Amino acid sequence: MASAMLSILQTNAVHNLIPKREKTKKQKSLLKALVELNARQWAEFGTGWLAWICDSIDFYSVSLSVTNLSTQFGKDTTDITRAITLTLLLRPVGAILFGMISDRYGRKYPLALNLLFISCLELGAGFVQTYSEFLALRSLFGIAMGGIWGLAASTGLENLPVETRGLASGILQEGYAVGCLVAAIIDLSLVPEQAHSWRALFWCAAGITRAYARIHEESRGRRTHGLHRTKIFLNETKKMLRRHWILCIYAVVFMSGFNFLSHGSQDLFPTYIQISKGFSAHDATIMTIIGFCGAIMGGAVSGSVSQYIGRRLSMILFVLLGALFIPLWILPNSFAGLAVGAFCVQFGLQGSWGAMAIHLAEMSPPAFRATFPGVVYQVGNMASSASAQIEAIGGNNLKTTISVPDSMTNPTGQKVVPDYGRVQAFTIIVTAVGPEHHGYEFEKHRVAFEEGGADNDAVMTEEVPEEMDEAFAGKDDAIMVGNV
Repeated sequence: MASAMLSILQTNAVHNLIPKREKTKKQKSLLKALVELNARQWAEFGTGWLAWICDSIDFYSVSLSVTNLSTQFGKDTTDITRAITLTLLLRPVGAILFGMISDRYGRKYPLALNLLFISCLELGAGFVQTYSEFLALRSLFGIAMGGIWGLAASTGLENLPVETRGLASGILQEGYAVGCLVAAIIDLSLVPEQAHSWRALFWCAAGITRAYARIHEESRGRRTHGLHRTKIFLNETKKMLRRHWILCIYAVVFMSGFNFLSHGSQDLFPTYIQISKGFSAHDATIMTIIGFCGAIMGGAVSGSVSQYIGRRLSMILFVLLGALFIPLWILPNSFAGLAVGAFCVQFGLQGSWGAMAIHLAEMSPPAFRATFPGVVYQVGNMASSASAQIEAIGGNNLKTTISVPDSMTNPTGQKVVPDYGRVQAFTIIVTAVGPEHHGYEFEKHRVAFEEGGADNDAVMTEEVPEEMDEAFAGKDDAIMVGNV
């Protein structure tokens, strides 16, 4: 078995890195496929994208407030980053809970409930008075946040034409960067004007999420019923785990590498600019905004490119591109140099995430395309949960002397600061040896609460079966199969 596995890994890395795309009956150009999208497809994509944006705003509020939180609670950076660690540790719980509910009952109501949960916890975080209270709420927030990505990705991508999914994946995934950008703008413009300081950012983030959750509640959703179908769903879930346990392990390792890559380059960047480079909180926020602009552009470009050269090769090339610019991210001491470095590094490293949503969807057991991607994504987050603390501890022990702008606190223009570094080799290797099902039409597969849903060949016919009409109320709400 071991030799067969090694042979498969070698074949993936050497011969299948540029995959053969599965041909659909009516292959279209990207432009034509975009023009032909209907209102429902646009709405579902927008729903997933906006949900991921809201989630990102709420999560990144801590990263932007590390310095203020340290002052508020009398803790150092390592202690504050424990909140980020706890959030990431508990995200798999939410991914399992909300992912399974979504694959069983549909996307709408689980996503709305998930957003409401996030909004309440984010609002509460703005009222805490002690460090312990803050950690407790951010831990619960991790459970809520864990459910969003799987639901957002499946909602946004599963009914789009195959030809558009690379570009759509890049745009949807970088909804995270858009959310971080929005949070940075709020931190830059609102927080300095408020007596409540960092609390204003948390309250505003909670309001945005609550407003979107309300809009999402108003839309029509799918309705399913029947204890019998729930029993089928649980049986099919067990069958899927027995058949795909190796894929599950691989996907977790794969996502661990990418999450270390992402959180390591983002979560403490504002703190790094302030403490290591000696710039103000305002300048750090401006550089963060510039970096996220690079991430948004990189994600869209990478996702589009992946439609032609494959998901894995696109990821590898953008990881390498980001690595090339790391010196520009560390060595400059001027605002302009560091801002350019932030843009270029995020264009590459976050650009490598552009094809992630569609790659995981195509890789997943198709009946479980909300649960599987969400869980492996968040278990990877759990594995990388200590990345911010690793950076903080490493920064306190690995020192170097740099030049900084002359000031009252640094009259000599010299300062002893932490060193930070990145390693991409692990992520590249794991990506190269993994599977890829480029262009797979997973929307034609049976759903998880039908008999045989866990089977790889359980493809539905062009017509929606009678039992599906019973499960999903109304023609407009029926699951889309075979007619994208």
